[in-house]
Amino acid sequence: MSIYDYNVPKTNGEELKLADLKGKVLLIVNTATGCGFTPQYEAIETIYEKYHDKGLEVIDIPCNQFGHQTPGTDAEVHEFCQLHYNTKFEQMKKSDVNGINELPLYTYLKSQKRFAGFGKHKLAALLAEMLAKVDKDWDKNPDIKWNFTKFLINRKGEVVARFEPTADMNEVEFQIAELI
Repeated sequence: MSIYDYNVPKTNGEELKLADLKGKVLLIVNTATGCGFTPQYEAIETIYEKYHDKGLEVIDIPCNQFGHQTPGTDAEVHEFCQLHYNTKFEQMKKSDVNGINELPLYTYLKSQKRFAGFGKHKLAALLAEMLAKVDKDWDKNPDIKWNFTKFLINRKGEVVARFEPTADMNEVEFQIAELI
């Protein structure tokens, strides 16, 4: 299997076929509209505008699995992103990224790049403490830990990086620029 074998449901009921994006650099991110990391939309939009014409596509997959921080409908998520961050990239249908109903794409992404820690971010310890209350082995499984986990795919369709929400967005941009 490769990234190009997967589709992502769009809000209009159609499917985004990742095979149609062959040759592009992809940033796949599970997002939320009411999260402490939601301001990352601004950086993601800036990166998108800077590199889109050079071959970058952002695949925004809203998810309500973490703290129920995306309670709205798909239309409300889109409106929020437009009003607050003037996003130009399309939001996909709100979907699960972990568990029995997770998108098959996320099963694949997590098999390619496992969780490797939250780094030194000021919220790293808080996230670790919170997750440990729910699952004592939280740091040993590949599950998505929180909103705004990002996967970077190169032009060959290879998953080259996983960025936790605590990752510095400058590092995300640097790695994207290296692939463009």
